[in-house]
Amino acid sequence: MQNEMIERPTARYGRQRLSRRTRRRIAIGLTAAVVVLGVVIAAVAFVRFDAGDVKGELGGYRIVDDKTVEVTVSVTRDDPSQPVVCIVRARSYDGTETGRREVLVAPSTAATVQVRTVVTTSRPAVVGDVYGCGSDVPPYLVGG
Repeated sequence: MQNEMIERPTARYGRQRLSRRTRRRIAIGLTAAVVVLGVVIAAVAFVRFDAGDVKGELGGYRIVDDKTVEVTVSVTRDDPSQPVVCIVRARSYDGTETGRREVLVAPSTAATVQVRTVVTTSRPAVVGDVYGCGSDVPPYLVGG
């Protein structure tokens, strides 16, 4: 007798298993789909979250009082003639954000500038930091 698939009664024995070759093809196809999906997600994240031509770093912070934090940001940009926006924030001891502020960094002749701003908080903060900077400046910050 040759290697033939003999039909078994489904009600009694359940569904027949897929052949080894079919299972292998399905596994390879699913693996390839997961890899492609991962590459697409990574590419979208890179484009969306890439700092690009603007970089903001915390220069320092000072707790003024229970409702105020002074934050200094060091901003480096490829084209200093363009305005950029930085978001600075204050955080409490447990890490929650207690205050946030958008800061316009005006055009300059220097590639790196320091900007100091005051963030008003809703409860006592223990640290000030830079959330991020970007070149997509909202119109309300530039008066347009």
